[in-house]
Amino acid sequence: DAQRQGTKDAARLAGLHVLRLLNEPTAAALAYGLDSGQEGVIAVYDLGGGTFDISILRLSRGVFEVLATGGDSALGGDDFDHLLADYIREQAGISDRSAARVQREMLDAAIDAKIAL
Repeated sequence: DAQRQGTKDAARLAGLHVLRLLNEPTAAALAYGLDSGQEGVIAVYDLGGGTFDISILRLSRGVFEVLATGGDSALGGDDFDHLLADYIREQAGISDRSAARVQREMLDAAIDAKIAL
């Protein structure tokens, strides 16, 4: 993909030799898991600024094995926030979708819920 190649090209221009690129969830799992001692299969996801990325990893005695990675550039960040805000509004029985204050409160609630995940 063009973004990964661009990252490799930039590293090469900086005099670095890229052995492997990690997606954000895999990198986060590595950073988190180095000291956790956790074992098993875990899913780590990132609902970033406009993408949804996920990695499935097996942790065993300090060794990480990436079982699968995936992502969707059309789901995540703003798209996810607005869908979740609509769901919260519907579940709360709020029908006035046009009020800016209601929209902002629902969006704030959606973002808070996403972060809590």
